[in-house]
Amino acid sequence: MEFLILPDCHKAEPVARAAAAPGARTVTHASGRPWLVGRWNDDECVVVDGGRNRLVLLGPTRADASLVARRLANLSSPHDLDSLVRSLPGSFHLAASFDGRTRTQGSLSTARHVFHARIDGVTVAADSPSGLTALMETGLDEEVLALQLLLPVPWPLSGRPIWTGVDSVGSGAWLDIRPDGEARTVSWWTPPEPDLPISRAADTIRGALADSVAARAAHQDVISADLSGGLDSTSLCFLADATDAHLVTHHWKPMDRANADTLWARRAAALMPSARHRFVDPAEGPLWYEAAPDRDGASDDVEGPLVWTRNRAHTEALARTVRTEGAARHLIGVGGDELFGISPQFGWSLIRSDPVRGIQTMRRFRSVNRWPLRATLRSLADRSSFSDTLARAALQLDAPPSPRFTPPLGWGRGDLRMPEWATPDAVATVRRLLTDTAARRPRPLHPDRLQHQTLEVTVLSGHAARQLNRSLRPLGVTFDTPFLDDRVIEAALSVRVADRVVPGRYKPVLTTALRGAVPDAVLDRRDKGAFGQEAYEGLYRNRERLAGLCDDLRLAEYGLVDAGALRAALYRPTPDTRSLSPFENTLACETWLRSPSAAAPHAASPTGGPR
Repeated sequence: MEFLILPDCHKAEPVARAAAAPGARTVTHASGRPWLVGRWNDDECVVVDGGRNRLVLLGPTRADASLVARRLANLSSPHDLDSLVRSLPGSFHLAASFDGRTRTQGSLSTARHVFHARIDGVTVAADSPSGLTALMETGLDEEVLALQLLLPVPWPLSGRPIWTGVDSVGSGAWLDIRPDGEARTVSWWTPPEPDLPISRAADTIRGALADSVAARAAHQDVISADLSGGLDSTSLCFLADATDAHLVTHHWKPMDRANADTLWARRAAALMPSARHRFVDPAEGPLWYEAAPDRDGASDDVEGPLVWTRNRAHTEALARTVRTEGAARHLIGVGGDELFGISPQFGWSLIRSDPVRGIQTMRRFRSVNRWPLRATLRSLADRSSFSDTLARAALQLDAPPSPRFTPPLGWGRGDLRMPEWATPDAVATVRRLLTDTAARRPRPLHPDRLQHQTLEVTVLSGHAARQLNRSLRPLGVTFDTPFLDDRVIEAALSVRVADRVVPGRYKPVLTTALRGAVPDAVLDRRDKGAFGQEAYEGLYRNRERLAGLCDDLRLAEYGLVDAGALRAALYRPTPDTRSLSPFENTLACETWLRSPSAAAPHAASPTGGPR
């Protein structure tokens, strides 16, 4: 799927003609002018005609078109769509046309996202920068490229496009384009307050997640899913098994014999006898950090470096297998940890919402994590603002990492650090970006630190999933993330903090919500598998190839990385798995810079005139 959304004006018609490549489809405004131009399948597009108002949903959803049409006909403004959007299951782009005024939005997680740019005097929206950059003169924003080396890139900087002249719509906002082609962003969604006991929220979470899975299974004879053995992906398998589609599951056995994922995956598979289950030994699949030997049409993403580069070859191999099984959609559990796992900011929020329970819980939490008492008290008592956290991070970019067993300070998830092989110029660039952002005193995603952090990591995962699916599009498979759907996110965020961590239970909110839909034998698992051995083994066996990249490092040509320092670091990884993460960001950037996607297009103006 790839499309442009055009304003309802004559000035947009040359852009529409330029974008109308062979095979492109078009949906018009009520005026008859082109509105959507692009490529999509019938089963992922719902067009609703409400008289003078029109609505298009692009992506998996179970919207009742006739019901939506009746509601649409009674609306007078794009602003009136808020309640309708909140009621629709699935993951989709929404585009609405009201008397020449358009509303365009993606999903809260940005797994479906909206980009926009000025082209020949009008604002054009798209689901990907590629549709825009093909019609405009643009260049690589080297500041954003430097920012990609930072681990992790914090909100709001994480949303900056890597191409000059291209902007993106923030999470919880929509793009308002007037008939004259001018545009503005409008915030429509506010995160819920975490005030519902799990007893009241459980049915909503279960229903939202089941609807999200059903939306993917609709119109599918076969649906595929990860059966990792972990709680998140396994739960999706049981929900998919309850649909009309035939389920095929896939399990990659872990290298580490201490990892119990295969044991739990086999238990789950035995409880789904009607599904077909595939278990694969580690030796049968690519290693992490391994180069894909044959892409078979897989591509890079114009949007920028692929976040999940370390196991790209592994993912592409799985996508090809999924396709041979007859499935076009593959369910993955991304989003489950983000919404239902333990966040570093849990204690800060719990102490403020339920002091007595907070003190009791944090005693146990501190003991398990081996946090020093003084550092824990300092973290819990911290009253710094969100902008203070960004400013402090700017000063510490090249400082040594904090001790491993240290609670977070401020609004972040931990240290913000540039890799040791980043050049002084790269560090200075990122420091300036953080300092300038802090000076503007941006608001956090929510006044509560836990809610903010949950949303931040959800958006980062949505970004990664979005990029992955664009790169896999030529293979004909979509990796779907039901946990990242709007209704699931909103339901999860509504649960009070005190119910999110229960001593002796793993992900208590999710297990309570799915009790009855997923067997107790699966929900009773209390741990999570680790994949450090995959990371170290992949790095060790591929380090000669990775070190070879340093001979003509593109990042070094941009003045961002010291090739010698990177090569040395590849040969001396430390036992602390945190040291591996910087390699992932750097490898993602370098791999992308070597791809055709990193070449900036220099398109002629669609009208042949000045821009």
